[in-house]
Amino acid sequence: MPRRYYLETLGCPKNDVDSAKLEGSLLTAGLEATDDPSQADLVVVNTCAFIETARQESIDTILALDELRSDGTRLVVTGCMAERYGDELAAALPEVDEIAGFSDAVAAVTGRTRGSSIPVTSAPIPELDLLNLPRPASKVPWAYVKIAEGCDRKCGFCAIPSFRGPQRSRDVAAILDEVDQLAVHEIVLVAQDLASYGKDRRAELGAGAIVPLVRDVARLVPWVRLLYLYPSDLDDALIDVICETDVPYFDLSLQHVSKPLLRRMRRPGDAARFLSKIETIRERRADAALRSNFIVGYPGETEADHDALLEFVEQAQLDWCGFFAYSREEGTYAAALDGTVERTLMDERLAELRVCQDEITASRSDALVGTRVRVLVDEPGVGRSGREAPEIDGIIHVDPALAPFEFHDVDIVDALGPDLVARGGVPS
Repeated sequence: MPRRYYLETLGCPKNDVDSAKLEGSLLTAGLEATDDPSQADLVVVNTCAFIETARQESIDTILALDELRSDGTRLVVTGCMAERYGDELAAALPEVDEIAGFSDAVAAVTGRTRGSSIPVTSAPIPELDLLNLPRPASKVPWAYVKIAEGCDRKCGFCAIPSFRGPQRSRDVAAILDEVDQLAVHEIVLVAQDLASYGKDRRAELGAGAIVPLVRDVARLVPWVRLLYLYPSDLDDALIDVICETDVPYFDLSLQHVSKPLLRRMRRPGDAARFLSKIETIRERRADAALRSNFIVGYPGETEADHDALLEFVEQAQLDWCGFFAYSREEGTYAAALDGTVERTLMDERLAELRVCQDEITASRSDALVGTRVRVLVDEPGVGRSGREAPEIDGIIHVDPALAPFEFHDVDIVDALGPDLVARGGVPS
């Protein structure tokens, strides 16, 4: 009987892509997937290390799977936490059979010798060799595709560049080949810094390489969605190309709106510039959907800063918005800053912002009642329009009889908080 593997993925969509690449390697090596870790010969945990809560979730998951695995089952830990804290993790978790960083992950899970995979580029550092590996067919009608690895930003709160390395953009041909082979209806492009795609290969790809890439992908699939857009790189050309697609969806990485606090974060921009950008988007596409995330409690955040963020949230009327408590990350610029915000105050500010945004999200959902929208049915009874990113935003409850993996035109008849309820369905 073929050996079986169980793979648990934690963290962001970029980790999902890495796991898909590992799965492709495992399947190629002759293993079969199982949903039961107690029946697996190999258990793999792809970890997240972005903030403290993510690290704790990773450790809890590792320990839980150790309890579930059978005698003789190998437990391998990979991903961001393994890359960032490899030696510490090995010492703290003797239960784990192997801790494997990015460049060792394929060898660790398949038993191959290192170096059998394809490097992202010819750049000598670091050797992150997952992106151009094959991956299995998608089990849903959409797929994440990572177009670059690493990040050149120096944001004060973020440790990602320290273990993901500088930006390395993939070859256009490799990206398009992957899109074509996936044979899905929606491609979600992701990267640590998506809009900066090609800047490390400007002589070869030219300036603004993300724009022609989006057009190329849009020729292959009906829906193209972009996640993680740094606001200063969202220029008119990129806004225009997104608005040209059938998914005018803008995921803006704003983090805050107070100019003094943003400078302490080592980021550009302010509320006025962000609102102007949002207005520009809505002038081009009135039906554009906008999402952002904000950090609450960054060192030095004052009541005035918090009030500015609250005012911005009210003015911007974003469709979707996430708020996260600041997490002190060792080795980052912010770790040494003064002005620590007490956790109780962070929680108060988070609650106030979330109540405000929940009302806005519900209001924008209510406004869609009585309209007809095109949905992609992910599974029986569950669909999404262009305004709902998979696994992140709300969903549309549709007739369970509508065929999954297909587009349908439906009538919105009700709103349930972030979700919508539809009736009918005409193939489109």
